[in-house]
Amino acid sequence: MSLGFEMAGLPTAVASEIDEWAGDTFERNHPNTKLLRGDIRDIKDWDALVPSAIQEGVDGVIGGPPCQGFSLSGNRDRHDPRNSLFMDFLRCVKHFRPKFFVMENVKGLLSMKTADGSAVIEIILNEFSKAGYKTSYSVLNSAWFGAPQLRERVFIIGVAEEYPFNESLIFPQPKIQFDDYITVDMATSDLPPIESGEGSELQGYRTLPQNDYQIWARQKSVGVFNHVAMRHTDRLIERFKVINAGQSVADVSEEHSALKRGNPKIKSGKVFGQNNMRVFSNLPSPTVAASFQSNFIHPHLNRNFTAREGARLQSFPDNYIFMGRRTTMSWEKSLSQYQQIGNAVPPLLAKAIAANISRYFEMIDSISEDNGHRRSLQMALLDSPR
Repeated sequence: MSLGFEMAGLPTAVASEIDEWAGDTFERNHPNTKLLRGDIRDIKDWDALVPSAIQEGVDGVIGGPPCQGFSLSGNRDRHDPRNSLFMDFLRCVKHFRPKFFVMENVKGLLSMKTADGSAVIEIILNEFSKAGYKTSYSVLNSAWFGAPQLRERVFIIGVAEEYPFNESLIFPQPKIQFDDYITVDMATSDLPPIESGEGSELQGYRTLPQNDYQIWARQKSVGVFNHVAMRHTDRLIERFKVINAGQSVADVSEEHSALKRGNPKIKSGKVFGQNNMRVFSNLPSPTVAASFQSNFIHPHLNRNFTAREGARLQSFPDNYIFMGRRTTMSWEKSLSQYQQIGNAVPPLLAKAIAANISRYFEMIDSISEDNGHRRSLQMALLDSPR
């Protein structure tokens, strides 16, 4: 999200990150941002951590706090956002009183309910209202804004109550129609075609860029980083060979089915439809989740995606370098390169949101809350240059 806002001319002054490797990645790619490392719940005095020169000029607060509760003690409802990191996001907003905030979450947030049946989204909107913000939400798809991925996320945007709020104007409108979506091939076909176990942390480009997306991805990059293929067993590679586009491990014969972990002589019996799924080369990718290292098979090669290929599908440019180990075991705490990429908001989607908010405030004196001039203002917002 920070990268997308920077692309739109809204740099991040201060960020918070608890994970060690994700923090290393952020510092590597955002050298002008002050990073607060640690648990945001431990921050008691924002002013002591944020430079005084910044405190007076905070225009916005952005982030994606999990809304499932962290407190399991007593009778507290863990699905109530008031028991979660949402409250620390809200605490930050209350402290700095920015012009706007943007909060991202999974689409499932809209159907979540607390133990007493209250809608979580309504609780969130009410808490922001009590804090002095006019707020609404919308589900946005990253493919609408140039990312080669069909990823739906809910975005909650609030504007301080002293400004007019027009929800039909505050959210960006789709810029790309289905026929013009960026596909997996368009996003990744120029990357070195390495096989299982091949690759290095820095490689040269072997071909010229083949389209505008690849030209954009290569800007300011000295080469291809984070492009190392996982080393697969011969059995797994043979399974990949029989999986066609749109199919997964659920479609293979018993000969190639999964084996039970810890006992390779017994079939697993568990089948997950998106595990080892070969993506269509001529369509945007399905959602790149934190587990995408084993979710997807390359459309043309018999291996899983590399971290860089996942980053391309998320719309990270090649000069954005991910730190830490490529993969981790389930018991390891730090986030791997794959997990960092899968957890991220696609930068091009964040850029579209940021650019629209910027134009919104540039035209704030012309915006009416009653939506009386919705059509003409909407066209002006979408068509006016930065």
